[in-house]
Amino acid sequence: MYHHSGSVAQQAAGSAAGVLDPQAEAMLFQRCAWCGTATYHRLLCPVCQGSELRTERSQGVGTIRHSTVVHRNTPAARNVSLIEMAEGFVVRGRVMGPPIGIHGGDRVRLSTAKDPVRGEPVFQLVDEPFRAWT
Repeated sequence: MYHHSGSVAQQAAGSAAGVLDPQAEAMLFQRCAWCGTATYHRLLCPVCQGSELRTERSQGVGTIRHSTVVHRNTPAARNVSLIEMAEGFVVRGRVMGPPIGIHGGDRVRLSTAKDPVRGEPVFQLVDEPFRAWT
């Protein structure tokens, strides 16, 4: 979590940019005012290094780009996935469901839940496509 200095403007709602907004249960991200690049939880634009980032609300839908199963520091296997959101930014989060059933290319949407331990966004599969070989 980034610490906000006095020079960084806080949102009117009081929540930090790039985190889940618990009141509205939506994900907030930043968009660069200069080049239009969408980013998640950044202080500077990764493309033009601009510091003028406006906060926007995500639609909450995306596509899994990569998913892996983690067995460490947890009583049961869980997945860690990179999700490319519809707005163009990538976020790391967890997808609910059996780890064997989560694949790259699957569509997901933001769940109303939030990982209580790691604070990462939690997603759920939008549709489960037919997989003949799994």
